[in-house]
Amino acid sequence: MRQAPTAVRAGLFAFAALAACVLCAWLLFGRGVSPLQTDLLTMLPATERHPLAEDAVERLAKSSGDRMVLLVGSADDGTAKDAARELGAALGGDPVFSSVIAELPPFDLEQLVTPFLPFRFHLLTAEDRAAIVAPGFDPVAALRRRLNEPFGANVGAKLTDDPFGWLQHWLDRQPWNRATLVPEDDLLVAHRGDGSHVLVIATLNGSSYDDTVQRQALAALAKAEKAMAAKHPDARLLRTGAIFYAAAARAGAERDTHVVGIASSLGIAALLLFVFRSVRPLLIAFVSTAIGVVGAIVATVLVFGQLHLPTLVFGAALLGEAVDYSIQYLCARANAGQAWNAARGVRQVRPALLLALATSLLGYALLALVPFPALRQMACFAIAGMTVACASVFWLLPVLAAKPARAPLAPSLVRLALGWQRIASGRHALAAIVVLALLALPGWLRLGHDDDIHLLISPPKSLEAQTAAIRDIAGFGGGSQFWLVEGKDAEQVLQREEALTDRLRRWRDDGKLSGWTGVSTMLPSMKRQQANLAAVSDVFCGTAPARESDDAGTPAVIAGKCRGKVRSAMLTAGFKAEAADAYEATFPGRALTLDDWLKTPVYTPFHYLWMSGEHGTGSIVLPQGQDDVNLLRTATEGLPGVSLIDKPAGISLLFGRYRGYADIWLGAALALVGLAFAWRYGPRAAWRVLLPPAAGIVFSVAALGYLDQPLTLFHIMALMLVLGVGANYAVFLREGEPHAAHVPGAAYAGVLLSAVTALLSFGLLALSTMPALRHFGLTLLLGIGFTALLAPVSVPAPKKSNA
Repeated sequence: MRQAPTAVRAGLFAFAALAACVLCAWLLFGRGVSPLQTDLLTMLPATERHPLAEDAVERLAKSSGDRMVLLVGSADDGTAKDAARELGAALGGDPVFSSVIAELPPFDLEQLVTPFLPFRFHLLTAEDRAAIVAPGFDPVAALRRRLNEPFGANVGAKLTDDPFGWLQHWLDRQPWNRATLVPEDDLLVAHRGDGSHVLVIATLNGSSYDDTVQRQALAALAKAEKAMAAKHPDARLLRTGAIFYAAAARAGAERDTHVVGIASSLGIAALLLFVFRSVRPLLIAFVSTAIGVVGAIVATVLVFGQLHLPTLVFGAALLGEAVDYSIQYLCARANAGQAWNAARGVRQVRPALLLALATSLLGYALLALVPFPALRQMACFAIAGMTVACASVFWLLPVLAAKPARAPLAPSLVRLALGWQRIASGRHALAAIVVLALLALPGWLRLGHDDDIHLLISPPKSLEAQTAAIRDIAGFGGGSQFWLVEGKDAEQVLQREEALTDRLRRWRDDGKLSGWTGVSTMLPSMKRQQANLAAVSDVFCGTAPARESDDAGTPAVIAGKCRGKVRSAMLTAGFKAEAADAYEATFPGRALTLDDWLKTPVYTPFHYLWMSGEHGTGSIVLPQGQDDVNLLRTATEGLPGVSLIDKPAGISLLFGRYRGYADIWLGAALALVGLAFAWRYGPRAAWRVLLPPAAGIVFSVAALGYLDQPLTLFHIMALMLVLGVGANYAVFLREGEPHAAHVPGAAYAGVLLSAVTALLSFGLLALSTMPALRHFGLTLLLGIGFTALLAPVSVPAPKKSNA
């Protein structure tokens, strides 16, 4: 009668597991979009004071769009240009790219001038404005100098449209005239001492973070680069763009997953075959673990909609912990021999498994409290996976492992476990722990701290070097710092940005800064434009015009008051009467507005510098030629609404703050686990069960100090898992010892088996390409090892007569 409910539960669980497998397959492969998230920014926590700052960080990070920025270089100018043309043609023929720009399309340079003519009298450089308002300004002398100037290389207005050169001077300060890349032979070329470099931009027909787009685009580039190298061996290619960083992160995660997943699976399989001497326990353990991993993937994708790279690698490592539950059940089966009863076996291991699950979930739940997307996903993955794996032991394994085991646990493992258990238990073991704690003190004193963001994100050095070279040669890309300017409306933002850029202009003159890019350079505030118009009006009229709100200051009235003065000066300087009449008739024009700026095609690439929406109004100012954070921060002193945003530094500070919080959380978790043990075992015995994981944490931290490993947030997070996993071992031994009294050492053999499987998976994280996961792996390797060796302290020493 008891078999029917067991069979029904197993059938329902198997049906649910099958449904979860189908759902998992659909979530991973059936939607046409991979849930694997390779955008590194999405793994990072919010660091700024308010949403507008975070918006600015995101806009700046995505400003390059889904495109490859390529620079073809060669010592020979012709080779660089030919290679760039051929590379662009090869990429342009692949449908994975929506557009490829190598050779420039036919372009009328007047398009860079004509849109600004209506606003010419409102647009002045600071130098021209100062010269006009200076005492003794001579319009005739200024016009004569302009007539005698050689033709400039930069884009400028016609002489008759801009006789004083004011508009040309302003245009010279625009971003396209300050670029190191110049149009040459229908290409954008930069000349340096080491040769010529030609820009090629390939825009993707999809997202940089889409797996399919990524692979197709990189394959197309590799093929085109190979062809280019075969024909032009002296040509070299530099590359940057989100796609390369995403691909590098994906490749690292895939490597880590293969190393951790495959190596740990093979190691665990060999170990289980050795211990149980049968294939069936191995298959049962892997079925239970696989169901747990499937449940974890489904839960994580349903909750977050995606899988971060660290979650993928961490999920491979979770195999070693999720398999613990089935191992304890299978060890109980092996120890029972022919007296095995599946239902009774479940009742035997249930208290230990539930208490162990609770302590593990406590550690992961604390991990989930950290407002850090990557850690929260890892916690969700672990909580779901371990819960499902544990449930499979109660509901599925009684049917899969209904018959007695063919053989007991490997005698060599049992003998080894018994020998160490006698050494590592009793009063002499407690004395040894005290001595070890004293020896750990110097290690603790050697500890330092490191909260660098590169612990989480560490792109390949070769890619970083190429990005830096492209930034240096072509001016593409920027540093991680920028100024954020905020205000109640657009006018206030522009005025505040101008206060900042006035200061930056002095820095540039002093050589502290090579330049900057900001909206106010392209769109002066209305206040600044009125000042410009007032200065120009003094030349045209002799007096400044009235305010725009005053009827006497309307363009028609101003123009009527200003007839003759500039015309006379132009005629005296040598201009024709028709040119003088036409120029005078255009005064005073109108102010350039934000709407005008947004509608001007040439400014479209710079729209990301302006923000206006639900989170407020603001602008981004990018420094050039300076990355000293302390110096850049001084530019904001005394300027309301202006702040320096440094995302990496902000995250590093956040890591340090969380690390301090984590110390408190770890202490609180120890106290909670201690209370749980006191409830289960009583106050007198609870300290014994808590001692192994607590000592494991102490010795692990000391070992990190001796290894000169600075303590990071990820070490502390791993220590929380050491507490949960280590408490499992003490619980397994404490609960399992009475049931395996007839086979001394068998209970501890099961604990050692669980520990070794965890070391085979979590320990392999120490080989990860991601520094944060390496820290996780090293800490867990040390913590699990120490805790497993100290677990015998939780029970009295076995009597020698039982050997």
